[in-house]
Amino acid sequence: MQAFFLPEIFGYREVIYMQMKKPDAKKLAVGICGASGYTGMELLRILALHPQVEVTAITSEKSAGRKVHEIFPFLSAYTGLIFEPMTREKLLGKADLFFLALPHGASQEAVHYFFSRGKKVIDLSADYRIRDPKTYAAWYGLDHTRQSTLKKAVYGLPEIYRNKIGKAALIANPGCYPTSAVLGMMPAVRNKLLDLSTVIIDSKSGTSGAGRKADLGISFCEVNEGFKAYGLVTHRHTPEIEQEISNLAGKKVVVNFTPHLLPVDRGILTTIYAKLKKKADTKTAISLFSRAYAKEPFVRVLAEGSLPNIKHVRGTNMCEIGVKVNDRTNTLIIVSAIDNLVKGASGQAIQNMNLMMGFDETEGLRQLALYP
Repeated sequence: MQAFFLPEIFGYREVIYMQMKKPDAKKLAVGICGASGYTGMELLRILALHPQVEVTAITSEKSAGRKVHEIFPFLSAYTGLIFEPMTREKLLGKADLFFLALPHGASQEAVHYFFSRGKKVIDLSADYRIRDPKTYAAWYGLDHTRQSTLKKAVYGLPEIYRNKIGKAALIANPGCYPTSAVLGMMPAVRNKLLDLSTVIIDSKSGTSGAGRKADLGISFCEVNEGFKAYGLVTHRHTPEIEQEISNLAGKKVVVNFTPHLLPVDRGILTTIYAKLKKKADTKTAISLFSRAYAKEPFVRVLAEGSLPNIKHVRGTNMCEIGVKVNDRTNTLIIVSAIDNLVKGASGQAIQNMNLMMGFDETEGLRQLALYP
């Protein structure tokens, strides 16, 4: 049923159409643990427009007892929703599916608790992304104490694991940098175009990727008008990228990955360089990428001469990809752009939820970019 409002009455310039859901339709009850961080807030923002979901519980230790819209006025759709402490026993009966937007380490037990009691879980931390617990321990400095649960987690990159995601009850939502890198490389790796010993991945992220916290290194004066690399050879997304590229290649792959901090709020631009094993020109490479992503609702391959811009994906679940062959150096150059908070985190988590629940995969995620 559609309802419309006359601009003469409400003072709007345009007629506003609202899609009304049948009153007897049962919605999916969703809980968000860690809802006061950037990814948690982004989940709330996007889910406010999802017609088949109702957010029934949100947690925040610092904001417990306070209404969400009083702290974050932009979330005015949630007038009755109150932050509560992360008391798992009290939360259990309040939702059928839980998003966990907690720091790494903190998710291990929480994921296991909800999953082992029959709840569907989408974890946005790194705790269930790395399949090898020894690799996880080496890069995160923590032992994985729930390895039996880890084995049941499905890596939540729909463009690769869509069928598994649809049957899963536990999703490890990918990291932002790995999403941009793996989507950028997938068609070339699957078609064995690249000398994988030569891969260089150069990524730049907005400061929201560091989380919502008081930290001198990401404060305005430190970041504004600056641009720097960080985490050289030690960034924790490296093993996740290598894991997924190795899976696509069918052999172990090691990459050079360097992240940089951009003086912007959100967005990731990743540039990937690798030597070609097969002769290819730009037109051939673009054709290959276009065929690989032809049916993907959230990947857009750009025409020759066009390259991605983080402004063009800001606020969306879209990944834009541009491809160019450097004939002089026999190098394939791939550029991808995503919003780190949407396709790099919360939007992808909702895409995974849609697949898990049998909803339309694009439900709640059809927003156009915020521009400028």
